[in-house]
Amino acid sequence: MTEKSFFAGFGGQGIVSLGQIWVYCAMKEGKNVTFFPFYGAEKRGGVARASVIVSDEEIASPLVTVPDSALVMNADSLPICEAILKTGGILLVNSTLVKEEPKRGDIRIVKLEASALAEEIGNVRFANMVALGAMARLTGALALTEAEDILKKFFSPDKHRFIPKNIEAIRAGCGAV
Repeated sequence: MTEKSFFAGFGGQGIVSLGQIWVYCAMKEGKNVTFFPFYGAEKRGGVARASVIVSDEEIASPLVTVPDSALVMNADSLPICEAILKTGGILLVNSTLVKEEPKRGDIRIVKLEASALAEEIGNVRFANMVALGAMARLTGALALTEAEDILKKFFSPDKHRFIPKNIEAIRAGCGAV
């Protein structure tokens, strides 16, 4: 199994953190990984992207030029994700913020109100974890059995109080698709 994924949104949505947590979970599950973050110079609101590969086999190239799956967290990211996604690939769209319909008919489009679900959980900032759960379920790339342990290592101790809500968000994402 090799899954090439591309996550895109704007700064402040936790796209890079999502990518990091994704690869840490994969490593904990004994898989090979690559991770390339990209973000603009702005603190919030700029471009934020991450490409990741998770594989049971050795990864020959770390570049994700034609992903198997893509996550669109904001409207500005839809055109790029739609353009690079492979035929038959999965396009997960945060339909809370992305109202435009994807134009391609040769991909699987899954709409998820990630931001709205996160707000129901308590804060829109959990939208990235909602998306993580949904992407894991849709792609089958991660089992997420060690997510809580990963989050304990990922977050500093002063942020550990948010781990239960992050786990709730991951479960909500898994259950919503």
